Amino acid sequence: MIDHARDLVSVREATEKLLTAAAKLDNASAAEPSRLPGWSRGHVLAHLARNADALVNVLEGRPMYVSATARDADIERDAPRPLDVQLTDVRDSGARFQETGAAPADWSRTVELRNGVTDAAARVPFRRWVEVELHHVDLGIGYELEDLPTEFMEREIDFLAERFTGHPDVPSARLTDGTRVWSTGREAGTPEVTVRGSAPDLLGWLAGRRDGSALTAQGGMLPSLPPL
Repeated sequence: MIDHARDLVSVREATEKLLTAAAKLDNASAAEPSRLPGWSRGHVLAHLARNADALVNVLEGRPMYVSATARDADIERDAPRPLDVQLTDVRDSGARFQETGAAPADWSRTVELRNGVTDAAARVPFRRWVEVELHHVDLGIGYELEDLPTEFMEREIDFLAERFTGHPDVPSARLTDGTRVWSTGREAGTPEVTVRGSAPDLLGWLAGRRDGSALTAQGGMLPSLPPL
């Protein structure tokens, strides 16, 4: 069962950790490329702030973004700002998300995110946790997938494996880190391929952060995954 209140605490802790690390940057290093193609670190920070406000919209029953074009324009507008302005925005928007999350609500209701995707309201805090943790890694400032909390890593692998389950273009696959097992891909009586590797490498591959070269595939080639 999803514990949204517990996830809100995890979001707050992850946000503070990111802000503490990012505060060691300066304006020049904030303008340098992040690990996301075409995005500076400023783009990542701007996206984190605007995503927090977008998820407030979701929880309050409004469209997540006015449009995809407006979302991208807001990030481009905010990316060049001085570091102190960026960090204040991430902190303040995160506080607005926490305030909305603390308000009495029916957490069993269904909410709509981008591109017609729907989910339980109770999972929105976890989705925000994903944004904060993975984009902290994307900043490229010393926080790696191996540093992610164990609970987060397991749940995000669960979430991404489920996301690709039934996808006709992804072979039926069994994923394992040697201790836990996940399944994903199209329907099949038996898995077409078994993918083995560490939890960080499995997560990196599923989330599009690593190319999967550290993984081993038995029974076939490592599946190519569609964009998230």
